[in-house]
Amino acid sequence: MTDAPHDLARTAAAELADLTGVERHDVALVLGSGWKPAADLLGEVTAEVDVTDLTGFNPAAVAGHAGKVRSIRAGDRQLLVFLSRTHYYEGHGVDAVVHGVRTAAAAGCRAVVLTNGAGGLREGWQPGQPVLISDHINLTGRSPIVGANFVDLTDLYSSRLRALCREADPSLDEGVYCQFPGPHYETPAEVGMVRAIGGDLAGMSTALEAIAAREAGLEVLGLSLVTNLAAGLSGQPLDHAEVIEAGQAAASRMGTLLSRLVPLI
Repeated sequence: MTDAPHDLARTAAAELADLTGVERHDVALVLGSGWKPAADLLGEVTAEVDVTDLTGFNPAAVAGHAGKVRSIRAGDRQLLVFLSRTHYYEGHGVDAVVHGVRTAAAAGCRAVVLTNGAGGLREGWQPGQPVLISDHINLTGRSPIVGANFVDLTDLYSSRLRALCREADPSLDEGVYCQFPGPHYETPAEVGMVRAIGGDLAGMSTALEAIAAREAGLEVLGLSLVTNLAAGLSGQPLDHAEVIEAGQAAASRMGTLLSRLVPLI
């Protein structure tokens, strides 16, 4: 198999080191729709780079994503914070979707925090509520892994990191995340299917990135922000602007939560 996608990630990591002045980062965070304000609470920004200045990255194409990468100092940790991601529905292919995670691994990160805005399926969940991802169901029909490279996903979303999160915030619920291809929202019938197969959250990101992170040897923590009730549950139509608004409204809580979690990773 070709190693071209991994070569691109190593090139981007070298460029990142040059542009930020940071030779090695410790923990990466990918901030989903509406999460950007939370980045301001993570620590001291030591550098900020446009993703388009790095090899292999595409401009941010979705409202709520900033198209920037920040290097942030938080205590004794150097964080690599992606303020945008490439979604599968943008049509650039799976390698583009996971390029950020692979770049983080090449930049020295040993763990990644993947966040997203998601539709909540569980009764009692409300917009603005954070939920730990305990597992996922990949409904894209795709994988970032090519060839006979069999990667164990049994503990993909680290049980160790989830336990640390619950120590930091005992109120956190856990749930199974389902990645749809998008960009259309799921139908009420599809929400019923997700419930039937054990899903609690529905979104359009994260699963493919998590698989690539595990392939690269990173420890993975997944965190969803419930931005809306999934299709058919509230009786109201779904609207991306409301997803962003819910994320921004919860930004302070998310930033505080992440700033407490990162030192534990």
